[in-house]
Amino acid sequence: MKRTVTTEEAIRRWNQNAERFTADYDEHGGIHREILLNPAIFSLLEEVEGKSLLDAGCGEGYLSRILAQKGAIVTAVDYSEKMLEIAQGRTKRDDSIQYKHGNCENLDFLADEQFDCIVSNMVLQDLENYKEALSEMYRLLKPNSTFIFSILHPCFITPNSGWIRNEKLDQQYWKVQRYFYEGVYDQKLPLDSDEKIVFYHRTLTSYMKAIIQAGFTIEDVIEPMPSKEMLTKYPQFEEDLHCADFIVFKLRK
Repeated sequence: MKRTVTTEEAIRRWNQNAERFTADYDEHGGIHREILLNPAIFSLLEEVEGKSLLDAGCGEGYLSRILAQKGAIVTAVDYSEKMLEIAQGRTKRDDSIQYKHGNCENLDFLADEQFDCIVSNMVLQDLENYKEALSEMYRLLKPNSTFIFSILHPCFITPNSGWIRNEKLDQQYWKVQRYFYEGVYDQKLPLDSDEKIVFYHRTLTSYMKAIIQAGFTIEDVIEPMPSKEMLTKYPQFEEDLHCADFIVFKLRK
């Protein structure tokens, strides 16, 4: 039987776990973002200085702060009030960031065709109504502008996925299960929480069709892998050469 978790329940869990989830974040937003997500996102970004950008689902705001330091005029929204509280506490007064409370499924307080670019980092898998969120991003972008978003790679990060160790062969394998299941499931963090943050799994086909239905053109796709420089610094990430944890899209309106 498929579980049902509403957006309101997902928000409550994010508020409950926000401090623990972001406790180890630094100016790069945490090790996985530093090694895998940030290089991919910034390789897809065009010139941001003086541009109006939306950080859609900003979390504790690290990406908004980087964009502001690069000269962007940033509006940052998140549906977790606790995350916004943390973000504002970590942001200098001279950073040109406007933090607003809002759910990316419906940002009707923002005007049509307002932004030169939208970035949404690890957000769509947290939303019950991802199709509505994609439509909102399309509405908010100026014509010929870009939407860059990252998600957990739906082909590999599935309910019950994880490493399996074969001691006899001294090898490990990545297990994928329930790929065609579309619905909510608990993620593994925070480990000490009775009510874990939830993800909404969809197939790659569903994401691709929703992108097209929203009106976007897919301009580029990256499945991030660690660079040689990062592997020298963080050799434990060599396992990320075996399968992709994330996928990053660049869409154009």
